[in-house]
Amino acid sequence: MLPRLFAVLICIACAGTAHAGAWLREKGAGFSSNSFSSTYYLDTVSQSYLEYGLTEKTTLGADIGFVRPRFGVHSGYTTLFIRRAIGSTEAKSKWAYDLGIGTSWIGDTVLPHLRTGLSWGRGFSVAEKSGWIALDAAIIWDLTYAPDLTKVDATIGLNFTDMTTGMVQLFAGHLDQNTFGTFAPSLVFSPQFTKFRIQIGSESEIGNLRNSMLKVGLWRDF
Repeated sequence: MLPRLFAVLICIACAGTAHAGAWLREKGAGFSSNSFSSTYYLDTVSQSYLEYGLTEKTTLGADIGFVRPRFGVHSGYTTLFIRRAIGSTEAKSKWAYDLGIGTSWIGDTVLPHLRTGLSWGRGFSVAEKSGWIALDAAIIWDLTYAPDLTKVDATIGLNFTDMTTGMVQLFAGHLDQNTFGTFAPSLVFSPQFTKFRIQIGSESEIGNLRNSMLKVGLWRDF
């Protein structure tokens, strides 16, 4: 039962924040994101994500989430990580790797893990509008007896205007001989009256639309 609960937790956690991936934060600059997602049946997920540019080629970060199903035990995860650029940060195609350590918990059970990841990203333009495409691959190595997770996240974004950005994400993972995926379109608005950007979107498990969630998030650069 426990590996199955762990699989559900990680499946939800895969549909996380659209972080910068291969684009590292400038030295002394940071980014934060807080989001809340809910199904029609009030299964909820809340997530917080933080990045800080330690140097021009090194970014520190934290990824924290809480899962509250309408039935069953509450769960969560937290990962602290360091991301390093591979090659020049000025290159058109950007590469980075990350190393992280953290833990997941299901009720009173604690499952520590390590994370290794590789990211690629590249900007593009369409009809004078700027956009980007990113791929992020990671392995979460469980340090106890739960299965390891392999996952790949793909993101395509396009800036429609100075205040509106569209984004489509696909999260795919393989865990304990099971493969799953999540499709997540969203819009990000940058109102002039606040320093926050507002994300509104949805997350749907491929092949099981009953697990769809609505998502609202707040992003801020600092």
